[in-house]
Amino acid sequence: MTFDECAAQALMEITSRPPLVFVRGEGSWLWDHTGKRYLDFVQGWAVNCLGHSPPAIVDALARQARRLITPSPAFYNAPAMQLARQIVEHSAFQRVFFTNSGAEANEGAIKLARKWGALHKAGAYEIITFEDSFHGRTLATMSASGKPAFRDLFEPKVPGFPKARLNDLASVERLVSAATVAVMLEPIQGESGVLPATDAFLRDLRALTRRRNLLLVVDEIQTGVGRTGRLWGYEHAGIEPDIMTLGKMLGGGVPLAALAATEGVSCFADGDQGGTFNGNPLMAAVGCAVMAAVLAPGFLEGVAARGAYLMEGLSHLSARLGLGEVRGRGLLAALDLNQAMAPKVTEIARDAGLLLNAPRPNLLRFMPALNVSTEEIDAMLALLEGSLHSALEP
Repeated sequence: MTFDECAAQALMEITSRPPLVFVRGEGSWLWDHTGKRYLDFVQGWAVNCLGHSPPAIVDALARQARRLITPSPAFYNAPAMQLARQIVEHSAFQRVFFTNSGAEANEGAIKLARKWGALHKAGAYEIITFEDSFHGRTLATMSASGKPAFRDLFEPKVPGFPKARLNDLASVERLVSAATVAVMLEPIQGESGVLPATDAFLRDLRALTRRRNLLLVVDEIQTGVGRTGRLWGYEHAGIEPDIMTLGKMLGGGVPLAALAATEGVSCFADGDQGGTFNGNPLMAAVGCAVMAAVLAPGFLEGVAARGAYLMEGLSHLSARLGLGEVRGRGLLAALDLNQAMAPKVTEIARDAGLLLNAPRPNLLRFMPALNVSTEEIDAMLALLEGSLHSALEP
């Protein structure tokens, strides 16, 4: 197979892509159109929680496709009911609405919070979000995001999203007014460089929102479904939010996300929310397979252990090369390079057969499959060290 430039140009330009086509994946590995193999520590931006083409997902898709693909959301289907029940039984929530993407789930959370404000807080609609946050690319979720690059795009934005500073409770309190209905945040800000909300801040935020009769919304698109070593990121702080959004890993590589809420907040009326493909049995069957794998005995403990192993390896590497901070939780980690060379490092690493992500010019982010092996982590660290040495050469 050769690279077809004419076919590539038929795709709308939304990002710079290297001239290679991935044709096969297995576990932590990808193969391109030339047969070259790559160790993948991006995994579709933290999507492939069980790696590429895992048998559990392949089998679930094949079985369900032979049985029923979609009857439309106007009817119940067994996989969606089963997956909703799994989420409810293992979380603080009683109701689940399935979507196709994390941005769509966050859009639903915004709508649900505003509907609750209309019913219970005299029309309050403002949702306090945070600087440098990322909640999606719909118009409302871009407005809710604090990503600087979004600031002047697609104006006018949707109003009602004042921005506080992460881990600064006073900055939240200053923004609370009669118009405030909720506070929305990521337990770990992934796009801004893997910046965690501290457990103490999350507990204080939960206390503040309860005191002021506000909803607490956690965007677990990147942290949910085991990424941090617990099933949900909010569990580390020992809190119970009112609304949670899920995406990425819930589908293990297929388009599946979810909006979960407590019974008292689940106030959508018939017709308020919907979606043609939402909760279809084909995707929901995959979600059931993912949840079964992640909830299997010892799986989450393994994620935590391999996460600690990854962080230790990155810390030793950073110390040897005089680089910056290593941070994260579970198998979501970042390495600060202390200089704007991350894109150069990712390019060198790709040529060496390693796929990395650079969400900031000075930062590398690591999002391997949750079942990555310690041997694969060691291989990644060796390739990364070589790439860094090459990038640092004068």
